[in-house]
Amino acid sequence: MNRALNTLGICRGAGKISYGETLIKDIKNKKVYLVVIASDASDNSKKKLIDKCSYYKCEYLICLDKESISKAIGKDGLVSALGIKDFNLVKKFEENINRDGDKYEEKQ
Repeated sequence: MNRALNTLGICRGAGKISYGETLIKDIKNKKVYLVVIASDASDNSKKKLIDKCSYYKCEYLICLDKESISKAIGKDGLVSALGIKDFNLVKKFEENINRDGDKYEEKQ
């Protein structure tokens, strides 16, 4: 999990993530390659994001938790979901999350 979280930090530093309302706009505009949804996000948030991702054919993962995602990207508040906007960083994140042995709930 540490490597995956480090990858999120790299994404943040490179300016290749979006979250909050910007995330929804970026999904619609097909600027996001992968949406990472926290496993402890509310059911309503999960459903909204999964529906958006399904409709706009954007890949998503339900993994990690809000606190670790927030710390990884340097945010004080809790972040329920974020989008990665660089294909190579998405590949690296998926590689690291699989290497660390983390289990994720869903992938599309």
